[in-house]
Amino acid sequence: MPRDASEKNEDTEIEIDLKEVLRELWRKCPAILAVCVAGGLLAGMITEFFIPQTYTSTTSILVLTKETTLTSLADLQLGSQLANDYEVLITARSVLNEVIENLGLDMEYEELKNKITVENPTDTRILEISVKDQSPTRARNIVNELASIASVYIGDMMEVVPPKIVEEGVVPQKRTSPSLPRNIVIGVLLGFLVSGGLVVGMTITDDTIKGEEDVEKYLGLSTLASVPDRRDFISGKKKKRRRGKKKGSKK
Repeated sequence: MPRDASEKNEDTEIEIDLKEVLRELWRKCPAILAVCVAGGLLAGMITEFFIPQTYTSTTSILVLTKETTLTSLADLQLGSQLANDYEVLITARSVLNEVIENLGLDMEYEELKNKITVENPTDTRILEISVKDQSPTRARNIVNELASIASVYIGDMMEVVPPKIVEEGVVPQKRTSPSLPRNIVIGVLLGFLVSGGLVVGMTITDDTIKGEEDVEKYLGLSTLASVPDRRDFISGKKKKRRRGKKKGSKK
């Protein structure tokens, strides 16, 4: 067979396979949609009842230099540099241990440290201290106590004006994580990928002969005749006999 003809046959087979896959996906569309809905519902239930909910409370402190001038560029740059040092001092072991003792928290130093996030917005002398916890009230209490203790500790250790608390933390009304809408979307996508993948896999690996077209496709032979299903032949024969008996009985 010429090379062009063989390449043409290969392209035709690939096109037929793709059509079969798309046809099978369309035929199984209701089942795929059902799996997607089930995946979304399952993800929502897991999010609401099995994943711990966390809340975040944030407080802000202002980094001050010893001169406390707010107009000079050098002072602003110095304050930003000090903010990097303050980020380390805020989570110092002595500071966190004092927070744990004052609030009577049932946790270790490392556990509390993992709940704390300190950020310094660009070109500012503001430090934002955030605490994540499963209890919104406890998150507020921890972040306010931490800001108060850290302010005094930083002033003593660095011999500078203690950072001023700009805004105290409040009890958060909305949870930080997990995100219910995001997890539902993930569940729907996973359901689609799993169900669609199974349909595609079963379609590709299914090489059974179902009709005359499959004989020509897989064996490369043309069909000369087809044998009727014996069950259809027997059922048709019985129907004819029954009809004949009915006609005789009427006579």
